[in-house]
Amino acid sequence: GGRVRAVVRLGRKRFEQLVADALRQIPPEFQRALDNVEVVIEAWPTAEQLADAGLDPDELLFGLYQGTPLPQRSPLEPYRLPDVITIFQGPLEEACATEDEMREEIRKTVVHELAHYFGFDEERLEELGLG
Repeated sequence: GGRVRAVVRLGRKRFEQLVADALRQIPPEFQRALDNVEVVIEAWPTAEQLADAGLDPDELLFGLYQGTPLPQRSPLEPYRLPDVITIFQGPLEEACATEDEMREEIRKTVVHELAHYFGFDEERLEELGLG
């Protein structure tokens, strides 16, 4: 039989703490952008969110950016609701064996989703090592 993979289970408060830590670690030029981006935590993505991300229902989604990337905005458009970055606790717990591993995955996820806000596509993120 295959080895059972360890899974980290954190309480919601601890998970929120790791996300807050990750947000504090991002570079200052990205920090400023967070004024207009709301970061929320959900347990699991909905079927609709998975579809938005182009994933199958059984694939793991760590984070999702929803909004209008900066380069696509027009100065003529009125102010909109803030963009949203959602971090999904369940998939991150499934994928990580230790809290340290989860801390790193959360950091990468936050940076990846913020990069979408700045207008980077998946291909460019791969080139930058943020895929």
